[in-house]
Amino acid sequence: MFKQKEKAHDPTDTNYVGNSSISQEYIISDHNYGKNNVKILEVVRNGPIHSIKELTVCTKLSLNSQKDYTHGDNSDIIATDSQKNTVYVLAKEHGIKTAEEFGLLLAKHFLTTYGHVKRAKIWIEESPWERLGYGSGPYAQLHNHAFVYTPTCTKNCEITLSRDAEPIIKSGITGLRVLKTTKSSFVNFINDEFRSLPDQRDRIFSTVVRAEWQFNVTGGVDFDKISKIIQQIILTCFAGEPIHGVDSPSVQHTIFLANKEVLDNIPQIQWIEMEMPNKHYFNVDFSKLSKAVEKCENEEIFLPATDPAGNIYCRVDRKDTKSKL
Repeated sequence: MFKQKEKAHDPTDTNYVGNSSISQEYIISDHNYGKNNVKILEVVRNGPIHSIKELTVCTKLSLNSQKDYTHGDNSDIIATDSQKNTVYVLAKEHGIKTAEEFGLLLAKHFLTTYGHVKRAKIWIEESPWERLGYGSGPYAQLHNHAFVYTPTCTKNCEITLSRDAEPIIKSGITGLRVLKTTKSSFVNFINDEFRSLPDQRDRIFSTVVRAEWQFNVTGGVDFDKISKIIQQIILTCFAGEPIHGVDSPSVQHTIFLANKEVLDNIPQIQWIEMEMPNKHYFNVDFSKLSKAVEKCENEEIFLPATDPAGNIYCRVDRKDTKSKL
């Protein structure tokens, strides 16, 4: 077999790509490039009292042209290293109030500075630092300049800004792991030839919540406060009040109630979705150890299990889908 001689690049040939040609049957339907995992820590010193925010920022830019892909022409490319430096410079110049506001600042910068950028998408994850505290109750004292990493959950956001369009602001939390030892059941589900799971009238309910929501406004929003309110709503719908708790007939019901409660209480949110995978805890099988445990009355020994596991997802939107931006 012999290779066909490669013809010289004709710069007027719009179909030329490297050593091949683009078939007229194909188009580049979407494209972007950017810098992932730009790490940044901001320290704000108000006298002896300091505050911090640690972010991981990812940028994605989509340009008007595709010549960098189709012709190897880099003349429109804003280098990913320049995008990284932009994160540092804007943080230095403007500070970081919330991840959402900083993401919106970055997106607007890329569109206003570079006329050939048609879309900017900024994704940010915030590290869960909290001020170290001493004592409890009304006499608790927060440390002026020391912090503790408390990964109850991790907050993130995504900002998408296109020309001639309002910004889309999504926020979310991941890794919110919860467990309750009672007040959870799962009964009356389909009983066919594939069913092996018995009715469970009292079971351990544990999950790791992922939630994401989209705002219908961009101004006058306390993004950090809303994130904390949503986290509390999820915990309340899962656990109930501290003495008697709340019944959970299914994960589906719990996840819907949490979504609905968020929309009932936070008008700035247009829709919210949640995902709750099961984190199973099964009774340990002592049938082969009956002599060893024959005098034991405690049956509360469980085996944490990983995969396979069920996964329940639900998104709830407001019926009025007109944007309020």
